[in-house]
Amino acid sequence: MIYIDPPYNTGNDFIYNDDFTDPLEAYLEYTGAKGEGGELLTTNTRADGRFHSKWLNMMYPRLILARQLMQEDGVIFVSIDDNEVHNLRHLLNEVFGEENFVADIVIINNLKGRNDKEHIATAHERLLMFKSPNFQEIGLRMPGDRIDDYDQSDERGKYRLLGLRKRGGADTREKRPNLFYPIYIDPNSGQVSCEKDRSHSLEVIPQKSDGVDGAWRWGKNTVKRKKDKLIGIIKTTGEWDVYQKDYLIVDGKEKRIKPKSVWFGSSVSSDSATKSFRKLMGNCGFRNPKPVEFIEDLIEYATEEGDIVLDFFAGSGTTGHALYNKNLESGFNRSFLLIQIQEENESNEFDNITEIAKERLRRAGKIITRKIRNIDESAPLLPNTNTNVDNGFKVYKLSKSNYKRWKNIEDMEIPVITSIFDDISTPLVKGWKKDELLTEVLLLEGFPLTSQITYLDEVLQNEVYSVSAQEFCDHNLFVCLDDTIEPNTIEQLELEKDDIFICLDSALTDELKAQLQDKFNVHVI
Repeated sequence: MIYIDPPYNTGNDFIYNDDFTDPLEAYLEYTGAKGEGGELLTTNTRADGRFHSKWLNMMYPRLILARQLMQEDGVIFVSIDDNEVHNLRHLLNEVFGEENFVADIVIINNLKGRNDKEHIATAHERLLMFKSPNFQEIGLRMPGDRIDDYDQSDERGKYRLLGLRKRGGADTREKRPNLFYPIYIDPNSGQVSCEKDRSHSLEVIPQKSDGVDGAWRWGKNTVKRKKDKLIGIIKTTGEWDVYQKDYLIVDGKEKRIKPKSVWFGSSVSSDSATKSFRKLMGNCGFRNPKPVEFIEDLIEYATEEGDIVLDFFAGSGTTGHALYNKNLESGFNRSFLLIQIQEENESNEFDNITEIAKERLRRAGKIITRKIRNIDESAPLLPNTNTNVDNGFKVYKLSKSNYKRWKNIEDMEIPVITSIFDDISTPLVKGWKKDELLTEVLLLEGFPLTSQITYLDEVLQNEVYSVSAQEFCDHNLFVCLDDTIEPNTIEQLELEKDDIFICLDSALTDELKAQLQDKFNVHVI
């Protein structure tokens, strides 16, 4: 699932001022990682002749990348307001395909209405939903009052009664003649049949209250196939009618419901979201956070065990906070990927919004830990399936390589070219750090950032890390970035045939290199 809450382009908001001619260098300038004169954001005022196109040009490449990342059973939700909803809808049609449009959902996030517009007090925003071709929604859990409707039970479990007669739309014999036929009831047991016999002697037809012939919801073949889910009941008027037993549990799972096209209540209220956020984070300078419960509903509706949720306008980290909560509640192991540019912040406590998101996730994670502890203490003899909820996260920042950049020698004089090799004893930049180089090495070797990295305690004389990612690679990496590799380390390492050992070239003697090559694959830096 992808959820994004991009800048709304109200005329006062900021958009990312991309430079597509040199994207990496531009990004480094915007994030403050490269010298002075770089800018992070630009104000997009209505006085600008390209007011809409600047915003759309900012969104387009990000949505293209989102489409490439989204799986074939994935879904994307985009929050937006009236300023760009129609333009965004066309953009999403182009990127994801008009046939994959699902809904334009109205979110009543301020029931009192805002008085910042002329004529109308705005009380809502929009949520656009597009899917991949193979998307199958999980659905939302029923609220308590809906579950209370399932007030009858038999050997199959709880159920509610739904009238089999069709209501609304084409609900008459004239319009649906194939759905008009008699059903026969056994007055002693309530069992139904499409054939009249000695037991099933009561004939019932779908007749409306005004005497007009109606229609059933099911065809005759469906009734024959599912007659065990139908029952005949005598009404207070003394007439018999046919009802469907609608069970709460189907195939071992509680029945789910589809969300409506209009959402309202405290779970989507911007006022409630702000109060909850300030309770957790204080007055940290971040404005208009999304409600955690709102994102929780999206996660519950669209995802299940093992799924990944991406938010590349992460803001204060609401999506990560919501995913923590849903994992605790369901016992699922979903993961999040949050991306946020280092946008400056108004508060003195946090320099930028990224720092707010990181601290929020830490505090939300501590709350999850306390909840798990309370569950364990309140019921020590009962197994708690949610104690393994992962409430940690890693933070990565786009940076320059730890490897030296090769200089362009095209216009250099020969004496200058020869001097290039004077400082080539190591390919690494000055002041490189082990953890940063380890991350770059695993990426260069084709391992993802989600790889399992384990410190090998049994290797006493060197710092050796094992890197594995079974879902991506069959082999493992063993990485040691110490200045010297001790002979005992080589003896202690037990690698499989396809595993790779990576170290600094300067850390090995020629003799050790020969020993290593005899034992396993070696890559040197």
